[in-house]
Amino acid sequence: MSRTFFTIGAVLALIAVAAGAFGAHGLRDRLEPELLVTWETAARYGLYHALALLIVALAMARWPGAFWHAAGWFFVAGSLIFSGSLYALALTGARWLGALTPLGGLLLLIGWFTAAAAAWRHA
Repeated sequence: MSRTFFTIGAVLALIAVAAGAFGAHGLRDRLEPELLVTWETAARYGLYHALALLIVALAMARWPGAFWHAAGWFFVAGSLIFSGSLYALALTGARWLGALTPLGGLLLLIGWFTAAAAAWRHA
């Protein structure tokens, strides 16, 4: 499973970097400033949590356990919902998509809490 999380983390990091570059160069003149900030937030949080997945993968290899496994899936789901909803909102302007973003944020918070619990168990 650590290989799976490392792979997903690397792919999410690739997407975040590509999205950040696309936002900075391809969308700068096409999106309203507020929507461009939304896009940048999606890319930034996507990269943060891609790195978190890489850390989870490394931690799982050293300290196997269900908490690391759960933290990884919370990061995956949270990243997809949080960043995905913000990318879609920025591209479409459909404000209702912003209602999904807090769910993604909650999953990311649960992921961090679960990672902390996993680390505490192995301290």
